[in-house]
Amino acid sequence: MSYLVDGNNVMARRVGWHRDQPAARRRLMDELARFAQVRGLKVEVVFDGAPEDHFPDGASYRVFVRVFYAARGSNADERIKQMVEASRERSTLFVVTSDRALAEYVRRCGARIIRAGDFRHRLDETNATNQSSAPTAHDNDTPLPPEDDAHWMRYFGVTEDDD
Repeated sequence: MSYLVDGNNVMARRVGWHRDQPAARRRLMDELARFAQVRGLKVEVVFDGAPEDHFPDGASYRVFVRVFYAARGSNADERIKQMVEASRERSTLFVVTSDRALAEYVRRCGARIIRAGDFRHRLDETNATNQSSAPTAHDNDTPLPPEDDAHWMRYFGVTEDDD
């Protein structure tokens, strides 16, 4: 099972997101990474607008999320259509969007739809559950698991060969 998310649709579910779009993108990518990790899912997100310098088209974000952007002169809906068409796992693909025309197209292709507002609730539930089980400041005597070290080394682009 995998998710293909119309990033701007989900970001628009938060008041004031448009004031700082790069921050809204990063916040959503953080939430998507937690969602993917907790639920053991593959998540891809498509944003309208130009790629960010630190997250180019096709980049992995925190291992769990792949980030894509609309082509110049196009929009995220068109990119999502192309990605759905290219998918070999349409029957297990969930596309997150509130765009009616895109939803209709995706359904005809055999993928499933989740409205952005419904998905926003799923993200919030995952975040709330994850926060309640997250370590607190009092847990700082507990060492991090070795897999966390590997995760952060990959995140910052450090390899075992680096000095």
